[in-house]
Amino acid sequence: MSNISRREIRDSAMKLLFETSMRDDPIDTLYEIAEEIDEITVNDAVRTLVDGTLAHLDELDELIQKYSPKRNIKRIPKLTLSILRLAMFEIQYDEKTPTNAAISEAILLAENYSYYEEDVRFINGLLGAYARELNAPDSAKS
Repeated sequence: MSNISRREIRDSAMKLLFETSMRDDPIDTLYEIAEEIDEITVNDAVRTLVDGTLAHLDELDELIQKYSPKRNIKRIPKLTLSILRLAMFEIQYDEKTPTNAAISEAILLAENYSYYEEDVRFINGLLGAYARELNAPDSAKS
């Protein structure tokens, strides 16, 4: 198997997470479909991001809602939500990914796939607010 970049891994993970928001199929079925059509990379690194994000979905959604006081999570476009969930998972659980890298990559995904500049700004603002609170000296990481 060829080496793929962390960016490509993240891109594939986001696409699979987006698919889970649009379909009722189990994630293993989506992995199989992705491998058959060969347009989305499925490897251990992608599975780790997707499975980890899905395992912590309720917690991640609570965080997203906390940092989105003006917009209910049900009104956030599914693509934007998929990008936010992935970035929040990386920030919370992937010690190898610096917070600023997760945010930069989320913004890049939004710029590549979102139709609206507003979605890019929303992702940047929400993740920025979250990161500032994480880095505040008087706040404890939950």
